[in-house]
Amino acid sequence: MRGRRVATLALAGLLSLPTLAATPWPGAAKDPAKGPVAKDQSKSLLQFQKDLASVLALRTESEPLLAAALLARPLSGVPETLTYHSLLERASRNADAGPQVAWAQLADCDARAGNCPNPEAVTALQSKASDNAAFWLLKLGIDEHNGASDAVRTDLAKAASAKLYDDYLGASLKALANHVSQLPPPPDTFNALQGSGAAGVQMVLVFGLASAQPMPGFQVAAKYCDDNKSDASVVADCLKLAKVLEWGSSPLGRSLGLHLRETLSPDAADQQSAKNARLNLVWQMQQFARLNVQAQGDKATAQKLLSLARTGGTEMSVILASLRAYGLPPEAPAGWEPAKLEK
Repeated sequence: MRGRRVATLALAGLLSLPTLAATPWPGAAKDPAKGPVAKDQSKSLLQFQKDLASVLALRTESEPLLAAALLARPLSGVPETLTYHSLLERASRNADAGPQVAWAQLADCDARAGNCPNPEAVTALQSKASDNAAFWLLKLGIDEHNGASDAVRTDLAKAASAKLYDDYLGASLKALANHVSQLPPPPDTFNALQGSGAAGVQMVLVFGLASAQPMPGFQVAAKYCDDNKSDASVVADCLKLAKVLEWGSSPLGRSLGLHLRETLSPDAADQQSAKNARLNLVWQMQQFARLNVQAQGDKATAQKLLSLARTGGTEMSVILASLRAYGLPPEAPAGWEPAKLEK
């Protein structure tokens, strides 16, 4: 729960964008001869993150403070006023602070002390996001870990009856994209041999740091539904949850929803429809990953992806808008099969 998005089900590995400044561009560390250069650029990028966070920490609104917190989270040796905890605490006290701040606070915890996710953030979300399936799936994972089987069943029912699924990654993308240009990235933070320049650095920060987002227990929910196939009421709730997830904010959530429909629906045609939709989802994610790689060598692509992130919405809407912007269909071509991931 400390905040690395874990790819699950059919999307395993397909969402892997840079999540830390330690990999400032694709392939930076592949050439051993360039190791010292990559190390220097990583150091420069971390310093740039600190400088950006310091500037944004002077603001009082919740969105720039959320952006500052996300920028500061991978840093070490910063003053207390620039820590993830301090910046989110300030953001949470603002009248304009939404549930996305409380969601980020889930990762403001210490796993070694056994207090992850942050219990105060969990309580805040129960008040602010009780109609969000993401919260109830989060709580389902907590209750399963604690062995509270009756609570797990209640959590599933509440998730299935929720109005929406939103893990607030879209809000984090927007916060970072709106404020990452407060300072120009120094030349030593990007690879001069690639064409994206400063825009490429900004894109890596926006999509990489936003993706380091707390996630609910998808695998726990999938296992619970699978383990209780003989219980008609559980199956009914799992299929209700599937519909919420399919129209939710996250490709990972959508993947789980389609998985549940494919494996639990009593209708063969419905199962095949879910299977086809999952294939299309993998196609969408692979094309989006290619656009991210393309953006590392093309300034216009980097700027376009940043512009789309600034529009807000959800992670899924940004992905689909990116495909539309480059004329890529959301459906996989006939006969297409997913590319195998490199090991």
